[in-house]
Amino acid sequence: MNQQPLTPRQIVHELDRFIVGQDEAKKAVAIALRNRYRRSRVEESLRDEIIPKNILMIGPTGVGKTEIARRLARLVNAPFIKVEATKFTEVGYVGRDVESIIRDLTENAVRLVRREHEEKVLPRAKVLAEEQLSELLAHPPKKNNASNPLDFLLGKQKEQQPTAEETTALARKKEEIRQQLLHGEIEDVELELEVEEEAPTLEVGGSSISLGDMMGNMMPRKTRMRHVKVREARKILTDQEAAKLIDNDAVQEEAINRTEQNGIVFIDEIDKIAGSSASHGGPDVSREGVQRDILPIVEGCTVNTKYGAVRTDYMLFIAAGAFHVSKVSDLIPELQGRFPVHVQLKSLTREDFRQILTIPENALTKQYRALLEVDRVLLKFEDSAIDAIAEAACNANDNAEDIGARRLHAIFEQLLEDVSFNAGDENMPPFELVIDGAYVNAHLKGENKPMDIRKYIL
Repeated sequence: MNQQPLTPRQIVHELDRFIVGQDEAKKAVAIALRNRYRRSRVEESLRDEIIPKNILMIGPTGVGKTEIARRLARLVNAPFIKVEATKFTEVGYVGRDVESIIRDLTENAVRLVRREHEEKVLPRAKVLAEEQLSELLAHPPKKNNASNPLDFLLGKQKEQQPTAEETTALARKKEEIRQQLLHGEIEDVELELEVEEEAPTLEVGGSSISLGDMMGNMMPRKTRMRHVKVREARKILTDQEAAKLIDNDAVQEEAINRTEQNGIVFIDEIDKIAGSSASHGGPDVSREGVQRDILPIVEGCTVNTKYGAVRTDYMLFIAAGAFHVSKVSDLIPELQGRFPVHVQLKSLTREDFRQILTIPENALTKQYRALLEVDRVLLKFEDSAIDAIAEAACNANDNAEDIGARRLHAIFEQLLEDVSFNAGDENMPPFELVIDGAYVNAHLKGENKPMDIRKYIL
C-alpha cells in the first residue's frame, strides 16, 4: 500500500490524538517505526543485517501500553496481533502453540490485504451485482411444470426459445428495474437467492480451522436458497462478485510480505512468565520453559502457515508488563537481549485524568455524550465535573487496585446509571443535563474522597 512514510514527530503527533502522556514510550515506538522505512531504503546487502530493535514497556495496567501498540499498527496499516503471555502456561501447552501467534498474525494480514483489494474492485463488483439483481427480478427462476411426467423424469423437457417480442419486453423490464434499483425504490422487495454455505470449522489449540480449507477443492461448495430483501441481496451479490474479481494468489503473496516486513506482535503480561530471583524450581521452571518457547519466534525463525512459510526475523515485537513482583532481570538473558529498548510508563496523575477526559478524540465524555444523544439526552460536562471525576479516579486508584484509565469506565457507569436507565422513553421530550462538580460528588457518594490511612497504622 503506497503511502507517505511518517516522521517520528508525525507519529508521536498522531498518537497524541488518542493517548495522553507516556512521551518516552511514544518516542521509542516512533523511532522503531521510522527505522523500518529507513531499512527499506538502504542497499540490499546491508538490509538483511538490520533487525528491528524490539521494545519492552514497563508500567502498571491501564496507562496506555496496549493502546500505543494498537494505534501504531493502524497508522501504517500493518498486521497486528496481541497475545497474553500467560495463555501459554496452561496445562497441556506444547511448543507449536507459540507458532500459532504467527499463523494468527498472517490471517490478520490476509484479511487486511483482501479488504484493500476488495475496495479497489468494489465499483466493478457493484455494477455486476446490479446486473444480477435486475436479471433475477425481471426473470425469476421458474419451477418445472412439464406437461408430460415421463419427459420430466427422463430430463427431456425443453425450454422454448423466447420470441423477439418477449426479448424486447424483457429488456425493457430489466431497464425499468435497473432504474428502480438506482433510485432505491424497491429495497424491500423480496427475492429468492442462491448463496454458498459456510464450511464447518474445528477448534484446535484455541484457533478455528475451516474444514473447507483443509479439504481444498476436493469437496464442492454447498449452496442453499434464501429469501432476502433487495438491500441484503445487493450486499451478498456484491461480496460474491468482489471475491471473484480478486486474485487470491496476489493477496496471499502480499499478505506474507507485509507480515514479514511490517508485522507487529504485542506480547502482554510478559512479567507473569518471569521467574522470581529468590526461588528455584517449582512453577518458575514452567515459566522459564515458556520463555524458551517464545524465544525462537522473537530471535527469528520460519513458521509454516496455510498460506506458505513466514519468516519472523524482521517483525517488530513489543512486550509489556507491570513487573510489580518480578523484575526484568528475572527474564532469561536470551529473551532480555532480544528486547534492547526499555521504556518506563508512569502511573496516571490527576492532571493526566483531566486530559484523558478532554483531549483525545475518543474521550469518554464525547462517547457518552454521543450515546445518550440517541435518546435525546444532551449531556454537558462543566469544568468542575471534569475536576471531580479526575479526583475520584485518582483517589480510587490510590485506595484500591491501580487500574489506570480503566477506572474512568467504572466511574462513568456509576455516574450516569440512572440517566442511562430512564432515557429512551418516546414520550419524554429532549432535555439538557448539565453535570457539574456537585452532581458528581452526589452520585459518587463520597467515594472520591481520599482514604484516611492513619487509623490503620498500629
